Amino acid sequence: MAERLQERSEYDPFEAFNDVIAGNVRDPYPKLAERRARTPVWKGSLLEHMAIPGMEEPETWTAFRFEECSHVLRNAKGFSSTGYDSTIGLVMGHMILGMDDPEHRIQRNLVANAFREKSLARWEADLIGPICHELIDRFARHGRAELVRQLTFEFPVRVIARLLGLPEEDFAQFQRWSVELIGLAGDIERALAASESLKRYFAEVVAERRRSPRQDIISDLVTAEIDGEKLTDEAIYSFLLLLLPAGAETTYRSSGNLLFLFLTHPEQLEAVRRDRGLLDQAIEEGLRVEPPLLMIGRTATSEVVLGGETIPAGAGVTTCLGSANHDERRWESPDLFDIFRPPQQHLAFAFGPHMCLGMHLARLETRVVVNAVLDRLPGLRLDPDGDDPHIRGLVFRSPTSVPVLFDS
Repeated sequence: MAERLQERSEYDPFEAFNDVIAGNVRDPYPKLAERRARTPVWKGSLLEHMAIPGMEEPETWTAFRFEECSHVLRNAKGFSSTGYDSTIGLVMGHMILGMDDPEHRIQRNLVANAFREKSLARWEADLIGPICHELIDRFARHGRAELVRQLTFEFPVRVIARLLGLPEEDFAQFQRWSVELIGLAGDIERALAASESLKRYFAEVVAERRRSPRQDIISDLVTAEIDGEKLTDEAIYSFLLLLLPAGAETTYRSSGNLLFLFLTHPEQLEAVRRDRGLLDQAIEEGLRVEPPLLMIGRTATSEVVLGGETIPAGAGVTTCLGSANHDERRWESPDLFDIFRPPQQHLAFAFGPHMCLGMHLARLETRVVVNAVLDRLPGLRLDPDGDDPHIRGLVFRSPTSVPVLFDS
């Protein structure tokens, strides 16, 4: 198996993914605020550049306010998730993200136990923490680093790979396949090839785990059973194909966003440095003000009135999570990063029955990263000679570089 993973390519998957999927929008929030005020539910899409070549796009509406977005996400009967089968489902198969109940409920119950907060706690000290410190060991003596390339981009995929029980020599190719898979709008042929490579890879691992289960998530999946229901091999492959880019991608963005927000708000960074009890609320505020994913889609199952607009059956409905998280009707001064604001439900992990299954892992990884950075990089600050670091993106958002100095 290891020999197959020595593939190399002339392109940089990090740059290719960011250029195609993230885009170069630096600050979408003023325009999103205009939409909330003028057309809270708008006939149109912000995602034309994400269209898959050759595919006919349905009529699409976009919701911008918290009220309408949360309503769509809660109402799974009125707004179906099955549209994902014809988009990212092309490379991931029929996965939990694109299922409606009762199929969704059954499949989610079978995989959920491995991702509950208490289940994940067993991995923190023995697996997640050591991975983070291994990465920091590479640059801690140098007095400077670029935290995206050297820490936040690599950390989550290593965590996922180890949680799945995969060998370390496979990690680099594993990460490459991950970003190729989710980048199907930029290069669908490359994404389909990555999907087939991952399925072949997982088929061997799943077969081995069925013969000899271990203490890892793939073993949890192959042995999961509720009321006589078990996951088929195809269901496991689709779940792993979804889990891999989710672990490699959105978590790296959310942790990078929080570190960047701290470094550009040093007084709040110092408050957390003095009182680590503030970290959990800081993580939630970072997710609110700069969610890693700004929008997700649903399909109206029947004609419905939303925000005063009549949406026909079969139309696509995009919930703009980034706009909803900045809704001034819910948060005072919503564009400000303020870890001391009163806590309220945000939509960074979506809402309702499809609320992100990996949210506890994402929070845990971010907590581990921030604590390790504060413990091991004293005097942490942005490098003034850095090349204009900033958060960018219209669909996915994160800084593409966080150059820092610290006292070594």
